[in-house]
Amino acid sequence: MSARTAQERPQRKGSIFALNESNPLVPYLFLLPHAIFFFIFTVYPVGYGIWISTHRWDPLAPTQPYVGLEFYRNLFDPSTPQSQFFWRTLLNTLFFTAVSVPLLIAVALGLALLLHRPIVGRAFFRAVFFMPGILSVAVMGILWKWMFENQSGLVNIIASEYLGLPRLPYLTTEWLAWVPIVVGTVWWTVGFNMTLYLAALGNIPQALFEAAELDGAGSWARFRHITLPLLAPTTLFVAVTTVLASLQLFGQSLIITGGGPTRTTQSVIMYITEEAFSNNQFSSATAMSFVFGLVMLVFTVLQFRIMARDMQGGMR
Repeated sequence: MSARTAQERPQRKGSIFALNESNPLVPYLFLLPHAIFFFIFTVYPVGYGIWISTHRWDPLAPTQPYVGLEFYRNLFDPSTPQSQFFWRTLLNTLFFTAVSVPLLIAVALGLALLLHRPIVGRAFFRAVFFMPGILSVAVMGILWKWMFENQSGLVNIIASEYLGLPRLPYLTTEWLAWVPIVVGTVWWTVGFNMTLYLAALGNIPQALFEAAELDGAGSWARFRHITLPLLAPTTLFVAVTTVLASLQLFGQSLIITGGGPTRTTQSVIMYITEEAFSNNQFSSATAMSFVFGLVMLVFTVLQFRIMARDMQGGMR
């Protein structure tokens, strides 16, 4: 090795491309690709959305006049149609969330407990309950709309022909129209939550159940004091993701009921889409999106705090 090569080596170690702990730029170089995409697909769209919501934005107009917080004030002015329909559809979405989320958690946990046992055909039934989740929302919506048709739906045919019950106009009756939406959503998405619970159940040491059984604990006591506390982290994850998914209700209501009757099943995202692409009020729809995003953020934070506190209390 020549003396010149030995002198150049320390300089190469100090270059910005040298991956060693002494180079302060190394962590930022690893973060740079993610930072670029984060800025392009998150920071810039959010910033541009804020700009649109404070201007009377029209892609075909030569100018975009600044209006400040006018579109946000409209959402809190009861005399405006934006306020009336936005809060009404938000209540519809919250109602759907309040009904569907407990079902998606309870049914998923129940199926996981049943299919965790060594029963015949366990793998087959796991696949049966998981497979609806691979369907698109369009296929799911068409299927459940057909099943709950007012006259020719499968549910009404079975109820009238075999059970002697009257046929119910599910799709055209207020609040009753939620039945196919909620039932179809549970059938469609419960398999994913079930899979998460199955994975969590498989990680619980069987020695805990054996020790509790030797101490005289029954099935309910073992479930309450062992299974539920150890499933708490999974339940927190399932609850948060299910709430966020339910708040984004769109395709089910659009395809099954079209948001009717009389906007009873119209979700807030459906109304935001209507405001933007049917009424051509893009700035108003953008303001609604930010307010709705803030509502989702508040619900998520509250849910994390409440369930994290319950988890800490249950493990003491």
